[in-house]
Amino acid sequence: MNIYYYVHTGHRIGLDRFRRACTIIRSLGDIDITLLCSDFRIANEAKHFGVDKAVGIDVVRNIPQIAKHGDKLIFDSEEANPIMLEDMREYFSTFIRVSDSVDDVKADKELLISPYLSGEGICNTVAVDDKYFLQEEKTVELSLFFGDDDYEKDLEKNLTSIEDLNPDLLLGFYYFLDYEDMLKKKFRNYHEFEEYDTVIKKSKILITSSPQATLESLAAGSKPIYVQREDYTTEFLKLFETLNIPVIRSYEKEHLIDTISSLNNHTYSKMRQNSNRLQEFIKENLNL
Repeated sequence: MNIYYYVHTGHRIGLDRFRRACTIIRSLGDIDITLLCSDFRIANEAKHFGVDKAVGIDVVRNIPQIAKHGDKLIFDSEEANPIMLEDMREYFSTFIRVSDSVDDVKADKELLISPYLSGEGICNTVAVDDKYFLQEEKTVELSLFFGDDDYEKDLEKNLTSIEDLNPDLLLGFYYFLDYEDMLKKKFRNYHEFEEYDTVIKKSKILITSSPQATLESLAAGSKPIYVQREDYTTEFLKLFETLNIPVIRSYEKEHLIDTISSLNNHTYSKMRQNSNRLQEFIKENLNL
């Protein structure tokens, strides 16, 4: 009986779920678990994120080509319809689903990890690695991480609203070579994708459209500002409201300036360090 973790990734949806998956897998220690990614490119890079075993499977329907009936699965994706989810609950001996929806409902024969829900068979938490809670000196005044994906080059469309703020730019993973070169010329300081952890932990203020980066920045004692992208889920807005994280709907220059100026008088909620509770929930339900 094997344990798998399926995560939806790709150049049009970014790596937020992937980063979360790697956080959860790392928290489980030396447990034999295989990460299944819907993108072959990031599966090949998983070792750099502390995940030893990863396989690219292209689409969610290919999971049964790898996993067998009776295996165990942690599932982090919105791809599956209700019928497919019901089939998964029957196919796997243990089915743990990661949910971001405030309106979600736990079904029979499944377990949930959720920032909103609580009750039997539900772990009410968000997955943030312990390394972000180790406070480090903030040496970067202002940084910008648009996200790991920008297929439509939306960051370029908003450069006039951002350039004058002089933030350090953290590049994403799914960027085209020519696009990266153009962005590097537009920012005084930039950081490669591999410097993600350093920038997140050392930034005093982080402007980002990545929900996972927002949570990690808050855990690190920084001051994140979340910019809601039109092509991204809005499920995190309620959570960010609870954590008192400033949210803006576009990269409108005056709004950004006003938000940054108000941060000295803004109080963020404290991020809870829940890795032990999450680890215990998963291990207990996987009978490990």
